[in-house]
Amino acid sequence: MAGPLPAKVKFELVSPEKILVSEDVDMVVVPGVEGYFGVLPGHSPFISSLRPGTIDVYDGKNVAERIFVAGGFAEVTTKRCTVLADEAIRVVALDRAAIESERAQLQAQLPALREAAARGEEADALQLRNAENALAAASAKLEALERAAGH
Repeated sequence: MAGPLPAKVKFELVSPEKILVSEDVDMVVVPGVEGYFGVLPGHSPFISSLRPGTIDVYDGKNVAERIFVAGGFAEVTTKRCTVLADEAIRVVALDRAAIESERAQLQAQLPALREAAARGEEADALQLRNAENALAAASAKLEALERAAGH
């Protein structure tokens, strides 16, 4: 028989380089591949792939921190939410000008990459897929900045 639920949920965010966050929070909202999901104490256990987007960490009813993730996985239990992120950066550390420049460069490269991939070379198809993923991440970073500015 399980005991009472904790008042908070343990949130851990791990990137390939290090543990970025490990703290008890009131709620965390994560960008799953099928949409954002919120995690509170007592949540049903599951695992989800992540899409590029923003994790919102709540203290009470307010967002205490926003963290951009480029993708990865989340494991949720009744007491914990662990995110294994491909890339993670606090939204306040995002550089809008650099992201806009990167996005413009990627958009300029896409037509040539699509043409090369259409010729059937596997390496070209991989380059196209990588560029499309980088473009999606850059666009999601800009959306994260807009979302943060609106709140």
